[in-house]
Amino acid sequence: MAEGIAQYREMIADGNPSELYEAAGEELWKKPAGPKNATLEKCDLGLGAGVVKGASAQLPKYFADTKKVQDLESRLITCMSSLQGISSQEIIDAPFRQGLKKEMEAIVAYVVTQSKGLKVAVSTKHPQEKIAYALGKKAFYYQGGPMDFSCASCHGSTGKRIRLQDLPNISTQAGAAEAWGSWPAYRVSSGEFWTMGARLNDCYRQQRFPFPIYGSDLLTAISMYMAVNANGGTIQTPGLKR
Repeated sequence: MAEGIAQYREMIADGNPSELYEAAGEELWKKPAGPKNATLEKCDLGLGAGVVKGASAQLPKYFADTKKVQDLESRLITCMSSLQGISSQEIIDAPFRQGLKKEMEAIVAYVVTQSKGLKVAVSTKHPQEKIAYALGKKAFYYQGGPMDFSCASCHGSTGKRIRLQDLPNISTQAGAAEAWGSWPAYRVSSGEFWTMGARLNDCYRQQRFPFPIYGSDLLTAISMYMAVNANGGTIQTPGLKR
């Protein structure tokens, strides 16, 4: 069955609908918006103002201007707020796939596509990056809630399956590279593009945990844990999922 799902993905890969989100995201990146009527073309994603090529391959990372480790989505919140004057709280509070979150999804699709085929290369040199990784690992193994679940319950060992699909073991390099390297992704079952923030939010929903705050240090830390474990893997985003 797993082979059949893989063949199905391969058949529709050439027409990945994420391309539509990517095109919309590029337009939003270059379009003046917000109270400041500015574009995102001066947004620094870690490689310098406006540099998009290869940026997501090195995220999350520490940013001196915010004095914190940020993943792609939290960094874009910073840019939209500082450059365009858009309320960061309005972005955080927006429902997924609506309003500013919908725009965020398109911008994410545009940015991650510019790293497709590159290697994951996330640093842990800065002390704050080390702290973020350790926090992400702790969160990954934290077990609780009404079902006594953790992220590791599904993604902490090899050979587990759910809904006929193999679950990647994110504690290993190969499993993390498979997972981190293929998200964000377009989900055929829902007909929508999912960012990593949306994917993690849904993981917490399935664990029956309270939803994490969008763009929070917690989500960045979990992303840091996955990304560092995935170092050396190939980025295939935007992915295509069942």
